[in-house]
Amino acid sequence: MSDLNRRTVLRGVAATGAIGAVGSLLAGCGSEEEPGSGGSTGDSTGGSTAEEPSESPTEGGGGGEALGATSDVPVGGGAVFKDQEIVVTQPTAGDFLAFSAICTHQGCVVEEVADGTINCGCHGSKYSIEDGSVVGGPAPEPLAEEKVTVEGDQITLG
Repeated sequence: MSDLNRRTVLRGVAATGAIGAVGSLLAGCGSEEEPGSGGSTGDSTGGSTAEEPSESPTEGGGGGEALGATSDVPVGGGAVFKDQEIVVTQPTAGDFLAFSAICTHQGCVVEEVADGTINCGCHGSKYSIEDGSVVGGPAPEPLAEEKVTVEGDQITLG
């Protein structure tokens, strides 16, 4: 193989590698949802994913964005509100906590709450439903706490 052909091949390999690396960076952890995947899903392990706020208007003077009903968040589990990038947990009856749903490993939106942990499907990070601390996986930091208000049966941001 001549030097010219070898250079051409090496440039092609380098360009392909660079394009692949850029594509990986752009893809990140893939927080884009597939079309038609909206709605809430629950599971038998005390967790759910909620993507749309409840249809009920927020009552009272809370002023925050409505996330959903308290019934969307099972005791001992939680719900991921992907559109608002918030996860709300209820470790014990009536104790509602909220955290950022953005995984501290590479910025994915966490996928579910199950078996007492908030779980990121991208690389396996797991966080405690009680305080957002890392309990497994590559995540370097806990999930940031968020403020929610519960009025009646409604959960709102702020």
